[in-house]
Amino acid sequence: MNNIPVLLCALLLIVCCSCQKKDQDLSEKTNFTVEQYSIEKNGQQAEVFLLKNSQGMEVEILSYGAILSRIVVPDKDGNMENVLLTYESPEGFFTDTYFFGALAGRYANRIAKGKFDLDGVTYQLATNNGENHLHGGRVGFNKKFWKTELLELEDAIGVTMFYLSEDGEEGYPGNLETTITFMLKDDNSLSISMEAETDKSTIVNLTHHGYFNLSGMKENILNHHLQLFATHYTPVDQGLIPTGELIPVGDTPFDFRSPRKVGERIGETTGGYDHNFVIKQTHDGELAKMAILHHKPSGRKMTMYSDKPGVQFYSGNFLDGKQVTNGVTYTKNFGLCLEPQFFPDSPNQSHFPSPRLDPGEQYRHRIVYVFEVD
Repeated sequence: MNNIPVLLCALLLIVCCSCQKKDQDLSEKTNFTVEQYSIEKNGQQAEVFLLKNSQGMEVEILSYGAILSRIVVPDKDGNMENVLLTYESPEGFFTDTYFFGALAGRYANRIAKGKFDLDGVTYQLATNNGENHLHGGRVGFNKKFWKTELLELEDAIGVTMFYLSEDGEEGYPGNLETTITFMLKDDNSLSISMEAETDKSTIVNLTHHGYFNLSGMKENILNHHLQLFATHYTPVDQGLIPTGELIPVGDTPFDFRSPRKVGERIGETTGGYDHNFVIKQTHDGELAKMAILHHKPSGRKMTMYSDKPGVQFYSGNFLDGKQVTNGVTYTKNFGLCLEPQFFPDSPNQSHFPSPRLDPGEQYRHRIVYVFEVD
């Protein structure tokens, strides 16, 4: 009888130690945190997700437009700063006209005169860039409310978003079921996986349209070093529609095969860079290194991978100084876009890789950004 209190104490000690060990195991496995809240536009709710890994990298994502609104990463001294052009609050994206952080679709980039033929039928899309169609039209995917699901894995945290684009929306044929998954890992990599299926033959070209500035908004992007793994580019007409040619980049201002400053030869272009660079002349679906962006003063470096054949390099030529965020004025060349894609106007240029999607097929596109310091 006298041993019972001793046994009870020993048992209690074992249970307490076991509980403490479980808590420790859980904390060791949980390298990620997530915050979530809602904002409202005209009575519709949009979710805001703030994902964070153990390195301190933060990613903010909106269910409105599947917008990637902020990426916070360290510089070489450990200072954490946002490297995406953005608004002071998520509500600012409701009136955005620059496509900041946008999920561009159904068709990213331009389609000449908003027209294309498919199986003998001519489709007229909405025109929102002069006489041309740009980034999905007047109300593209970046203006839609997406359904969401939070993903929590052992080695990553993310958000999956869903949207059904109905037949005829912005002039496109077919009901298009689209899924976008943002995934943050502990190695400071962020992936965006895009999938789509249709019930009628159509065209699809989805991409991310974030404006990067690795200085943390301390200067424009002209002193950023850029390397593009492209041997050719597609020259454009006055409306920024590809002429159909594939021109070697050698001995031109478009030669970024070796790293060099964005501003080094930008003056030799017409108004800046807004061109498709050819990573592959065919679409094989294999993930490949497309670009490396480096801001030497801060030490920040971003490497971008994608499985699409081209990448649009846009040097922020139409930033006009009207947007001021946290006291910083976004003037011309204050951010740059690197948009993996099918080539612009591909539906009208049969020798370009085809963006066609038929029933029973699945469109896939994966982008991976890896952030480092040196």
